[in-house]
Amino acid sequence: MSRINSAIAFAESVTVADLERDPYPVYGRLRREAPVCFIPAVGLWFVTRYDDVEHVGTHPGLFSAELDDSPLDRTFGSPTILTVDGERHHELRRALDAKYRPRYVNGYIEDLVRPIAARLLDELAGCDRAELLSQYLEPLSVLSLGQVLGVAHLGADKLRDWFWRLHQGAINFEENPEREATGLACSREINVELGPLFDRLEAQADDSTISHLLCTGMPDGQSRSRDYVLPTLKVILLGGMQEPGHGAASTLAGLLANRGQVSALLDDPEGLLPATVEEGLRWVSPIGSQTRQVTEDTELGGVTLPRGAVVGSLVSSANRDESKFADPDRFDIFRQRTATPLAFGAGRHFCAGHAFSRGQIQIALGELLRRFPGIRLDPQQAPEFRGWEFRAPRSLHVLLS
Repeated sequence: MSRINSAIAFAESVTVADLERDPYPVYGRLRREAPVCFIPAVGLWFVTRYDDVEHVGTHPGLFSAELDDSPLDRTFGSPTILTVDGERHHELRRALDAKYRPRYVNGYIEDLVRPIAARLLDELAGCDRAELLSQYLEPLSVLSLGQVLGVAHLGADKLRDWFWRLHQGAINFEENPEREATGLACSREINVELGPLFDRLEAQADDSTISHLLCTGMPDGQSRSRDYVLPTLKVILLGGMQEPGHGAASTLAGLLANRGQVSALLDDPEGLLPATVEEGLRWVSPIGSQTRQVTEDTELGGVTLPRGAVVGSLVSSANRDESKFADPDRFDIFRQRTATPLAFGAGRHFCAGHAFSRGQIQIALGELLRRFPGIRLDPQQAPEFRGWEFRAPRSLHVLLS
C-alpha cells in the first residue's frame, strides 16, 4: 500500500514542465509502480505499459476516440479524423487512403522527396556547419507533404509557422489560455488563407489530398463542405508535417551519437536505413500519445477506470517498455526486437501517413549521409529535446566536414 501511495503522490507532483523537459523518467517510474495512473497536471489517466497501450488502441468499443472535450477539437473544430469513430472516421480515412496507402506512396515518394532534399542540401554545400532542423529537415518535411496536400505554394516558412502555432493548441491539455489563443488564431488564419484554394477545388477537382478529402466517395459533381474537411486538414498540417521532420531529427541525433552505427550505415545504407528509421521512431516517438475516453467502467492495469475517464495512451512510453525492448533508453540500429514499436499508434486509428513518413525519413537521412559522410554533432551545441506530446530536438547543430 505504501508503494501505491508513493506512486500516487509522485503522479500528483508531476508538472507540465517536467513532462516537457523529459517525460521518459516519469514514464519509467509509472511503468514500474503505477502503470495506469491519473496525472492531475494534464487531466489524463496515463497508460504507460506496451500491452495496455495496445489494448486501448485495439478496443474502440471501450476506449472511444470521440471525447467530450478535446484540445484538438477546441483548436481545429470538429470532426477531425483523430477524434471520431465509426462511419465518419471510415469516410475520412478512405479519402486519405487515396494518397497515403503504402502502394500509392511507393509509386511517388522517391520522385517527390529526392529533388527537394537535393535542392536543400545544395544550399549547404561548402558550409562547415549547419542547423539541420531549420535548414533541412523541417523544410523538407513541410515542402514534401505540402506538394501532396496542394499547399506547397505557400512556402516552407509559412507551413513551419503553422505547425508551431497549431501545436500549441493541440497539446493544451492543461488549458493554458495563451496556448489556446495561439492555436485558435492560427486555425482561423488557415481558414482564410486556404479559402481561394477551396474555391478552386470545389469548382475543379485535382489529385491533391485536399481535393480527395472534398470529393472521394461523393457523387459526381458534389463535394463535402470545407467546414467538414478543414479540421482533418489541420491535423495533417500538424502531425503529417511534424512526424517525418522531427522523427528524422531525433533519429539523426541518436545515430550521430554512435559513430560505430554511422559507419555501419554508411557501409550498407540500403540494408540498414529501414532499421535505423524504426529505431529512431521507437527511441523518441515524435507524437507521444493517443487520447481516448472510457465508454464504460473497465479494468486496465489493475485499476478500474470510470466511464467518461479520459486516457492518454502513451505510445512513447510503450516504446521504452523494458518488458518488450532490452535496454530501451539506448539507441541501437541493430536491436533485436521482440515487439513492433507503436510510434504510429495501434488499431483503427493507426496513422494513415505511416508509409509517407517512413519513406521521407529514409530519403532525408540517406541523401544527407551520402552528401556529407563525415557529418557529426557539434560538440559545442548538443541537441536539446523538448516536449511530451510532440517531442524532438529544438535544434540540431552539426559539423558537415
